[in-house]
Amino acid sequence: MKKMILVTSPPACGKTRLSKRLATALDHVVYLDKDTLIPLSKQIFKVAGQPYDRSSDFFESEIRNYEYEAILNLGFEALRYADTVLINAPFSREIRDAAYIQALREKLVACGAKLCAIWIVTDVAVCKARMMKRHSDRDTWKMEHWDEYIKGVNFEIPEALRLEGQPDSLLLYYNSDDTLADASFARILPILNGD
Repeated sequence: MKKMILVTSPPACGKTRLSKRLATALDHVVYLDKDTLIPLSKQIFKVAGQPYDRSSDFFESEIRNYEYEAILNLGFEALRYADTVLINAPFSREIRDAAYIQALREKLVACGAKLCAIWIVTDVAVCKARMMKRHSDRDTWKMEHWDEYIKGVNFEIPEALRLEGQPDSLLLYYNSDDTLADASFARILPILNGD
């Protein structure tokens, strides 16, 4: 069966590293990264005369949801030609919205595919250190307002995604250090391959 793999977590938990590692290890996978859409988003800020701030009300109302819509549309288009699509994106609200996930699963079933979610489990302190290290302009507000930002971030495992009898419905990837990450990768790769 075809599958759409969502690699999800709060920012700076290691989605891109895991996603690229999986895309290399899996056969015939289409890899999509929501960050690829950032140049378009930056242009929207510019044309609208808004400061570039991905934590702003403007981003929330005019950009955020459209980025997710676009990356999922690309994913569904790719599923017409490939058996596995891997999307690297936080999906921070979406994965905890039962109606959203149910609608996504139904749309995937209509395409002969299923949803596989990977949640990256990372310590908050490790996440902050990684965010500081990457020096990305998309994190400027977060770093300058860390206490305010982190209060709104949910690091809890989204257990509601887990389906009985479907081991790949929710896979956990522990990523607070390389030893945990390697062990998690060795555990989840065979499940994604259907071994």
